Amino acid sequence: MTKKTIANGTVHSAPPDLRKALGAHPAALAAWADITPLARNEWICWVTSARKEETRAKRIIQAVENLSDGKRRPCCWPGCPHR
Repeated sequence: MTKKTIANGTVHSAPPDLRKALGAHPAALAAWADITPLARNEWICWVTSARKEETRAKRIIQAVENLSDGKRRPCCWPGCPHR
């Protein structure tokens, strides 16, 4: 079995929980591969900036759903302050 390569962002690396969720959803993974490293960075930072674990888990679910629906960036978020 080959392990799927999941690309990182420009500044941030995709954390294991996000990688696992993306790997389990082919449409989200295809969208992830299609977006720019800067866009991936935004998703990663949005997920990891959650203060509570339950918020982080919800954001991962939202990210998978939104990417599967063709959205390229997190909605209603000012963006990664680390770029």
